Amino acid sequence: MRPMYKRILLKLSGEALAGKNRFGLDYGTITPICENIKKVQENGVEIAVVVGGGNFWRGRSSGAMDRTRADHIGMLGTTMNALAVADALEELGVDVRVQTAIEMRQIAEPYIRNRAVRHLQKGRIVIFGCGTGNPFFSTDTAAALRAAEIEADIILKASLVDGVYDCDPNIYPNAVKFDTLSFSEVLAKNLKVMDSTAASMCKDNNIPILVFNLDHPENIVKAVSGENIGTIVK
Repeated sequence: MRPMYKRILLKLSGEALAGKNRFGLDYGTITPICENIKKVQENGVEIAVVVGGGNFWRGRSSGAMDRTRADHIGMLGTTMNALAVADALEELGVDVRVQTAIEMRQIAEPYIRNRAVRHLQKGRIVIFGCGTGNPFFSTDTAAALRAAEIEADIILKASLVDGVYDCDPNIYPNAVKFDTLSFSEVLAKNLKVMDSTAASMCKDNNIPILVFNLDHPENIVKAVSGENIGTIVK
């Protein structure tokens, strides 16, 4: 492969790590994802990863629970996923560091921007857990924030859909997929690429986003190689 990018931020959906069960962790699903991350890393690409936590917990489904506490539980879910992905990568012989936005020193490094960048420069994969460390912000916003902080060339948003549509393709069979979009169109049309805070941050910092389907883990390699998959927002 010929990588198009020097440094990427890979946003992994929590549900994508659960496989067909859509809950918990499925190493039959995680291992192929990590094998393709390793292929990209072996070609000289610096890789940071932000993981969601939807395979364990979603704050919006927590009922009457206090929103701040619900979001804190979600942050713990992202940490479990970060550790699981780190473990799978290490089993493949990859050097990995997990950093969390909320300190839990016994199991991960605290997030320090300069240290994260230094890890990347040394060829280590850095996985960010706990989102931004603040309630009311999604892990998509965390991905946008971390991408801006580490000066990533692009955000690769690996999810359960193969791009951005004008409406939900799971509900509307006539949904139209976009190949390219501008951030202004995403915000004006309220398209569900990521939440508006994350989209605005990417727009303000000129960080493109490629949305693609993780059901085929080799799409990670294709995305970094610049192949025509998914939807690019720039």
